[in-house]
Amino acid sequence: MQFKKNSRIHIISIGGSVMHDLAINLKKLGHIISGSDDIIYDPSKSNLKKYGLLPSKLGYYKQNITRKIDIVITGMHTKKNNIEIKESKKLKIPIYSYPEIIRNFSENKHRIVIAGSHGKTTVTSMIMHVLKFNKINFDYLIGAKVSTFKRNLKLSNDPIIIIEGDEYLTSPLDRQPKFLKYDHHIVLINGIEWDHYNVFKTEKKYQKQFHELIKKTPKGGEVIFYEKDENIHELIQNIDEDLVTVRSYSEEKSLVNNGNTYLTDSEGKNHQIKLFGRHNMQNISAAKTVCEQLGIKDKRFFKAISSYKLPENRLQILLDKKIKIFRDFAHSPSKLNSTIDAVKNNFNNKLLVIYELHSSSSLNVNFLPKYKNTINQADDCILYLSQRILDKNKIKNIDLSLLKKCFNNKKIKLINDRDSLLKIVSNINYKPFNKLFMSSGNFDGLNFDQVINENK
Repeated sequence: MQFKKNSRIHIISIGGSVMHDLAINLKKLGHIISGSDDIIYDPSKSNLKKYGLLPSKLGYYKQNITRKIDIVITGMHTKKNNIEIKESKKLKIPIYSYPEIIRNFSENKHRIVIAGSHGKTTVTSMIMHVLKFNKINFDYLIGAKVSTFKRNLKLSNDPIIIIEGDEYLTSPLDRQPKFLKYDHHIVLINGIEWDHYNVFKTEKKYQKQFHELIKKTPKGGEVIFYEKDENIHELIQNIDEDLVTVRSYSEEKSLVNNGNTYLTDSEGKNHQIKLFGRHNMQNISAAKTVCEQLGIKDKRFFKAISSYKLPENRLQILLDKKIKIFRDFAHSPSKLNSTIDAVKNNFNNKLLVIYELHSSSSLNVNFLPKYKNTINQADDCILYLSQRILDKNKIKNIDLSLLKKCFNNKKIKLINDRDSLLKIVSNINYKPFNKLFMSSGNFDGLNFDQVINENK
């Protein structure tokens, strides 16, 4: 794929968190950009408007696609029968996914992909923070907002690109995982746990995607993996270590004192950090291993990581008073367990867990038993299952009795609407509890400012 100067590029689903940043980057590189989407939220809406890229009207239209367009880019959230895709095919205009575009623009870069079922965003953002702190120039792709970076994507002439490698499908026209498209030089796998049940119907099929990722490592490349994950051990058995370097990591040595967490370096010196939890010690070790391969040794790494803050919705502290309120992206069984463990072991109050069943896996009765015992460290638990989602997906077989059985927890309460959720978490009986909200969604638009005010 070759981009000519000033290419006319149309982006379908331009409002996505990555897609809108791609549009902005491509415009800055001198290309002529148009786009479409059926719904666009902030900050994408405001960012697109700032750069003159906001569609004049929402929706997808046949007339958006003309022979003047050189390239069409689409994301996974576009439907296969989208009228603009159909028209592009009719006019024989090349259609690419955004991972293919990223790969094209990083042809001459050192490509590092951060993969795994959980921790991808955190590890990627850690590496980005350390590189920036040490004034190393690089490009990046990350799936969440990081406070110290303006965008989710940066494309330039810098020699390195750090990519959060998602295992979800590339586009409606390409059923391969995104992370297979980047042709990495270094790949890090931070644990494998069956996810995306709607696409990968068996655990074996899910794991196969990571096997394919490992196989794509070129001669002279590197595979870095979490050494305590048995699933990864099975996948790397046949790697020819004469051709590919294999490295492992575990957890960074740390201690907790008066609610503060300290990393301990090889010389026994302690470095206070702004995050906590055993899973984050794993994430730090992962980031440190990658940074070592980029020439950043211990002293420079520890100095940088001391000022690192987690991305949005990653153990984000919304209220830090006597009562604390946390919000986290956790949605897989092991992530629930590790996130609850982190809060319970670092803060003394009783803990109320509020978990939203939102992902496709969590809404499938065949997957739900994977959650057994994941919330048992909590002192009380509310499961939020939106009535809107139940109706939309025509789900009738998930009820309180099933959830109690699958989670192996009799204390569970089930809430189906946002107003009832706000009322119960603000109830006087829960005033002394720390509260941990976990979801890959947004609890039907729950107003967290109101939650905070009700709990002050």
